[in-house]
Order: sequence, then structure tokens, then C-alpha cells
Amino acid sequence: MTQSTSSQIRSIDDLRSPAGRLEAVLNTGRDDAPYAALVCHPHPLGGGTMHNKVVYHAMKALTSFGLPVVRFNFRGVGLSEGTFDEGKGEQDDVRAVLNWIDDNLRRPILFAGFSFGSHVGLRACCGDPRVNGLIGLGLPVHAEGRDYTYGFLTQCLQPKLFISGDHDAYGPRDQVQRVFETAVEPKRLIWVEGAEHFFQGTPSSPGPKLNIMQEAIRSWLQEQFTLAQS
Repeated sequence: MTQSTSSQIRSIDDLRSPAGRLEAVLNTGRDDAPYAALVCHPHPLGGGTMHNKVVYHAMKALTSFGLPVVRFNFRGVGLSEGTFDEGKGEQDDVRAVLNWIDDNLRRPILFAGFSFGSHVGLRACCGDPRVNGLIGLGLPVHAEGRDYTYGFLTQCLQPKLFISGDHDAYGPRDQVQRVFETAVEPKRLIWVEGAEHFFQGTPSSPGPKLNIMQEAIRSWLQEQFTLAQS
């Protein structure tokens, strides 16, 4: 890993999953960072990419602690090879990135995912001993005719943070609350008031709420992992 004192962005050219090469970037972070992080993007068929605003803001929250952060495009998105696989092959993509981080950055991993990326990433990361913490943003329950289930959370022992807008059409409050209640401790659920799925404002509470989402991530990392901002 190249020595650096401040976060820089570079492309990752040697990342492959069973479907082929995955397009990915690394924000480098501090050399002494205690963790590395992975952030996953929303649904490919809805235009989701690693450059999504929520993904970008989650990455910025993580890099504020000096952590190196990997973002990547799922198979069939951007320059990533392969084709969309209904969330099954995409779990293999996540595992391929975990392997790359483990091999190249050699430190425990924190996961964050938004929408489809949270569902796929949580499934792939739960129970993986290399992953020390999990963040699910905009957890989807029913979206565009697709149902998302979370029975696996009953066996997911890593610390978990869930952040959703209280006007999220894809994750209604009562349904997300029921999912949260099935998850084992340690866990936390934070509702961003006046926010919809993409953490944008509602007519009664206009303006983006991405900064509130970021602050919730930072506060949880400081408390759960005693991280200090750079």
C-alpha cells in the first residue's frame, strides 16, 4: 500500500469477482488507520452506481476518520464485467471486494451499504470474521415490485447500525422497525426526520438530510469503535 498522509483517490485495477473485473476506487486514508471500509451502491436497474450521492456521503463520513474506503460497481454496472444477477451474484462481488481489502489493506473491515447495496452487503458480510461493523442505509423492504427479507439478521452478531428516513417509501417505518426487532444485539436504529429514501427532504421538511445521515454514522463509529476524526 502506498504511504500517504491524506486521503487520495485512485482506481483499483486488480479486483475481480466470479463475473469478471469489477470497477472500483480507493480513497486511501491514513497509514495508521485501524480499519478499512467498504461501501455498496443501490440497485443497478434503478441507475445505482458507486457515485450515488448517499454512497459518496457515507464514504466521506468514513474518510473523516482517516479510514481507507473502497467503492465499486456491481457486475454489469459501469465498467464492471458480467450482468445483473438479482442480488445473488452481487453477494459474490461483495465477497471479492472483502478479499481484496483483506489482501491489500490488511486490517479489519467496516461495511456500509445503501438500499439494494445494504441488503446484498449485509447478507454477504454477516458472520464474516473480517467484518467488525455493519451499516445499513435506507434499508429496503419492498421496492419496485421486489421484496427484501432479513431473516439472516437473527444470526448476525456484529454491531449493526441502521439509518432510514422516516418518509422512506421503500422502507416504511413500521416494516423497518419489525426487521430491526428481529436482529440480535448489538444494534441501533436511527430515523432521520423529514427524509425520504435518498435522504432528501419532504415537502413539509425541504432540503437534503445527508449531513444528518453522516453525523449519525460518525457518532456511532466514535461510540462503538472509539474512532477519532482526523
